[in-house]
Amino acid sequence: MPAITLPDGSVRSFDGPVTGTTVAESIGAGLAKAALAMEVDGQLSDIRQTIKADAKVRFITRKDPEALELIRHDAAHVLAEAVQELFPGTQVTIGPSIEHGFYYDFFRAEPFTPEDFAAIEARMKEIVARAEPFEREVWPRDAAIAFFEERGESFKGELIRDLPETEDISIYRQGQWLDLCRGPHLRTTRDVGTAFKLMKVAGAYWRGDHRNPMLTRVYGTAWRDQKELDAYLLQLEEAEKRDHRRIGREMGLFHFQEEAVGQVFWHAKGWRVYSVLQDYMRRAQTRHGYQEVRTPQLVDRGLWEASGHWDKYRHHMFVATVEDEDKTLALKPMNCPCHVQIFRHGLRSYRELPLRMAEFGACHRYEPSGALHGLMRVRGFTQDDAHIFCTEDQIAAETVQFVQMLHEVYQDLGFEHVRVKFADRPEQRAGSEAVWDKAEAALREACTVAGVDYEYNPGEGAFYGPKLEFVLRDAIGRDWQCGTLQVDLVLPERLDASYVGEDSAKHRPVMLHRAILGSFERFLGILIEQHAGRFPLWLAPVQVVVASIVSDAAPYAQDVAAALRNAGLVAEADVRNDKINAKVREHSVGRVPVILVVGRREAEEGTVAMRRLGSQAQEVLTLDQVIAALSHEATPPDLRRKA
Repeated sequence: MPAITLPDGSVRSFDGPVTGTTVAESIGAGLAKAALAMEVDGQLSDIRQTIKADAKVRFITRKDPEALELIRHDAAHVLAEAVQELFPGTQVTIGPSIEHGFYYDFFRAEPFTPEDFAAIEARMKEIVARAEPFEREVWPRDAAIAFFEERGESFKGELIRDLPETEDISIYRQGQWLDLCRGPHLRTTRDVGTAFKLMKVAGAYWRGDHRNPMLTRVYGTAWRDQKELDAYLLQLEEAEKRDHRRIGREMGLFHFQEEAVGQVFWHAKGWRVYSVLQDYMRRAQTRHGYQEVRTPQLVDRGLWEASGHWDKYRHHMFVATVEDEDKTLALKPMNCPCHVQIFRHGLRSYRELPLRMAEFGACHRYEPSGALHGLMRVRGFTQDDAHIFCTEDQIAAETVQFVQMLHEVYQDLGFEHVRVKFADRPEQRAGSEAVWDKAEAALREACTVAGVDYEYNPGEGAFYGPKLEFVLRDAIGRDWQCGTLQVDLVLPERLDASYVGEDSAKHRPVMLHRAILGSFERFLGILIEQHAGRFPLWLAPVQVVVASIVSDAAPYAQDVAAALRNAGLVAEADVRNDKINAKVREHSVGRVPVILVVGRREAEEGTVAMRRLGSQAQEVLTLDQVIAALSHEATPPDLRRKA
């Protein structure tokens, strides 16, 4: 007689095994209508599943986050059925839900194109309208293989053969169409709704192996309702306008080329933004007691083996062989083992702790060319990396200080919304379970002391310790994981780092790995898109352009630009023999925040006509007034607070 415990603590008892549908009906007609699936003892499952023993049950309705993943999963099944109805002979392979949507990989002699989308979407809506129930069946392994292979579905047959012998062969049926799937699913195809859209096609090798057949991957997005879909499509449209690669070209910030794949050629304007940001971060670290260091880029393989990175990250490392010395060196993919070497150089005392060691470290990691994406994913990058060597008793205080610093930096850079994820032990990790228990407990306690609320991100910790992930929300609602704080009890042990304690004995330090921006390259890509290239004046690559209306005003324009530069502003003079409207248009495309227009009258009166980016209005000011106003605005926020 199963007893069902509901989220409010109430208990309902039944005479025998009972389905989720029956439980929902016993609670009320409203819930029975709204419940799409259920969670049984923390596991998501079909609402028709039979509950045979006492269990905690929570029903999933359309408003719950779990419903969105189910909608996307089921949309992939509906897509596959629509494709096979419209294009007989097409083989289906796999089709998972992903962030913002779903995809399905198909094998077909003629690849799909976006021109096929309209017909496929129309058929998908027909399938949704049929309201076919999603029904789970468990088949004998041989029968399942025979069924799919008789239908010409060789990929499905291969998938089933590779499943463990102990695993049930779970088949989901929707009407006459069925697919190999673990589930769970919604009640019927109608629950998917019609707030979906096919987005793009791409090539994908079967099982990610280039030796296997090429498949066509069809991507789609799916949401709870049309309002959510429209909002997402609007976000994509806005994101396209803000694409940092296009804006970078228009502003002349950087470029990429084949001779240095995945590495940035910073132009003068882009390097100014980079340098201003780095100087800002250097001042922030100095205020918070960090010592800046510099470590080698090429490091002997032996250090990476000792740290454990060779086994974990070898496939991401660029390796060089020194033939006459019979050595293998690797370009460092991260800075931490090198920082431990500085800590180990000489005898350390507990009086030196906490020791905060920072480096703007140039790192290199191999990324497949297909994964590269402008500044967001590169092979050569610089981290705002730091490591805090401390005692266990100092972890909480260091976490408090780091969180304060991180929020200060993010606010100065225009990010107000930050959420935190707690990533615990991954499947592949170094260190004993006892060490991980200790590290995770210490980080949780530090979060309590620091007042950090977090959500769990299970299994996503670093291989040497748990971490906090700081996720920014940008101007158009996208999330970016940037900052991290990691508690590491493993690396100091592996690399034999120690200090002399108050008891004159040797002790292992705790190593806190921390970053705020992550990599400068990626963060600058985020910043460009956050501001759509319209940087605040203190970050702008060119802060002011002085544009002459007539050639007679050219000397005055040059003098104004020189005066601005003497006042510390980044100013250029545009005295070309072009119409003023063309000049204004060009510098507006280049996102110059302030344009000062000067003609004969301004030259005679010692004034300028100031125009802000995005505004048609002009303000006539004296040169001294402009310098006073812009000098304050062009001062970085941390220096502004000190003034």
